[in-house]
Amino acid sequence: MRDRPVYNRVLLELSGEMMGSDGKAIDMRMLNSLASQLSELKECGLQIAVVIGAGNIWRGAGKQSTMSRNKAHMIGMLATVVNAMALQSTLENYGVPAIVLSAIKFEPVIEAEYIEPFVAKNAINHLQEGKIVIFGGGTGNPYFTTDTASALRALQIGADALLKATKVDGVYTSDPAIDSSAKRFDSLTCEQALKMGLKVMDAAAFSLCKDNNMPIVVFSLNPEGNVKRIVFGERIGTIVTPS
Repeated sequence: MRDRPVYNRVLLELSGEMMGSDGKAIDMRMLNSLASQLSELKECGLQIAVVIGAGNIWRGAGKQSTMSRNKAHMIGMLATVVNAMALQSTLENYGVPAIVLSAIKFEPVIEAEYIEPFVAKNAINHLQEGKIVIFGGGTGNPYFTTDTASALRALQIGADALLKATKVDGVYTSDPAIDSSAKRFDSLTCEQALKMGLKVMDAAAFSLCKDNNMPIVVFSLNPEGNVKRIVFGERIGTIVTPS
């Protein structure tokens, strides 16, 4: 491992499912673990932005529901803000300044000190001031996934890499939980991932990263400390390169 981070600014994508466990929508053990790791990285001078999904709170309307997909997506976007504010509060308990920037406006329901409307220039300013920036509300539009929101925000803030944390330790030829013969890639290109139909990210996110030279690192949050190992140059998980 190197003496200093190999990146200056990263965007960390977290699935909402990681935020909950044992029937709890939000697991404080996970929040404390994340806050501790992010606090350590910030002390190393890394600029950190985070996008969180909402799978722990909302999994959509379901096939049997009469709810429209549009409304289901809107509820999901609101749920990401709940997760974002929970992480922000935990970071502040660790003495780490953090701000939530939402694609959905909440004034005057929530005070501006807790959450601001998303503006790319303001996000960059907050990062340069040493705050961890947590993006909520997805893209502000239905039908776009957390993957697409992460790729978009990473590009808008000029991140050096998109770090996608999952429950699996990289990208496999097929689902390793189902297929025992699945093999993990050390690296591949966005185009290869698209052609093979790999489901680790959606096509829109892969295309955004491919067209704008944004590398993606897909890895597991476990064991604790993997985020630090990646930003300090250790080869963990799968690197998906633009070309």
